[in-house]
Amino acid sequence: MQEAMIEIEGLRKVYASGFEALKGVDLSIRRGEIFALLGPNGAGKTTLISVVCGLVNPSAGHVRVGSHDILEEFREARSRIGLVPQELTNEAFSTVWDTVSFSRGLFGKPKNPGHIEKVLRSLSLWDKRKNRLITLSGGMKRRVLIAKALAHEPEVLFLDEPTAGVDVELRRDMWEVVRGLRDNGVTIILTTHYIEEAEEMADRIGVIRNGELVLVEDKHQLMRSLGSKELTLHLHEPVSAVPTALERFDLRLAEDGHALVYSYDASREDSDHQGSIADLLASVESAGLSFKDLHTRQSSLEEIFVNLVRERA
Repeated sequence: MQEAMIEIEGLRKVYASGFEALKGVDLSIRRGEIFALLGPNGAGKTTLISVVCGLVNPSAGHVRVGSHDILEEFREARSRIGLVPQELTNEAFSTVWDTVSFSRGLFGKPKNPGHIEKVLRSLSLWDKRKNRLITLSGGMKRRVLIAKALAHEPEVLFLDEPTAGVDVELRRDMWEVVRGLRDNGVTIILTTHYIEEAEEMADRIGVIRNGELVLVEDKHQLMRSLGSKELTLHLHEPVSAVPTALERFDLRLAEDGHALVYSYDASREDSDHQGSIADLLASVESAGLSFKDLHTRQSSLEEIFVNLVRERA
């Protein structure tokens, strides 16, 4: 087992209005993993991040970052965290170099021009280092936010919707940086509306809804256990109905009658899949049908997420 970098126990947050944003959240995040926190708007993602980062006080529970309690050992805990917020909150008239260097100084770190240069180059900001922030595009400003979060060499990096409004090329560059950080032992926690990013990047997935953490699972295990697969047979000649001899396979007929779709559980063993598919193909031929092509597809993380949230609703 990898060492826990973040430990959350019984975390609750109730605002003065009486709204309960977090309802007894328990979560452990390992050092050096990428953890994706998914949930609909208003589910509690940003509140959870804000509590861990010391921006919002919890109503109950305990949070430790690198074994340091966020309330009793605030400075030690907070110095290990870098946060990239959703909002673009930069000083408009500062230069890129100055604002990133200032962020390092806020944590009491000595000047290290070499590290600042490395961060700026990794985010393709080196050529913009003398530019005032007011002159940058929205995507470049978001890169500056990431640079500020990395200035003090944190062990944990929170990315709250980091690629919102960012073009595809910029997004790819950011994820290359994230992969490099993970490879160097930095723990990454991200929230995103681009679920394909979580599917590509994350080691584990957590789903939060109405302030409750309803699921935490290894990404691949999640897709195996909750996903499904489909085998589509494209027929040479259309049929008006599924032949009686094939009804036991619970096939779905395409609207134009040119394809038969077989759905099966992705969590079953490959040998089971192969046996049932071989049986299906033999039965199709026995029923007098011939097919010109076949292909398979597996549920995406987005489909699993949407179905899971709908079921828990």
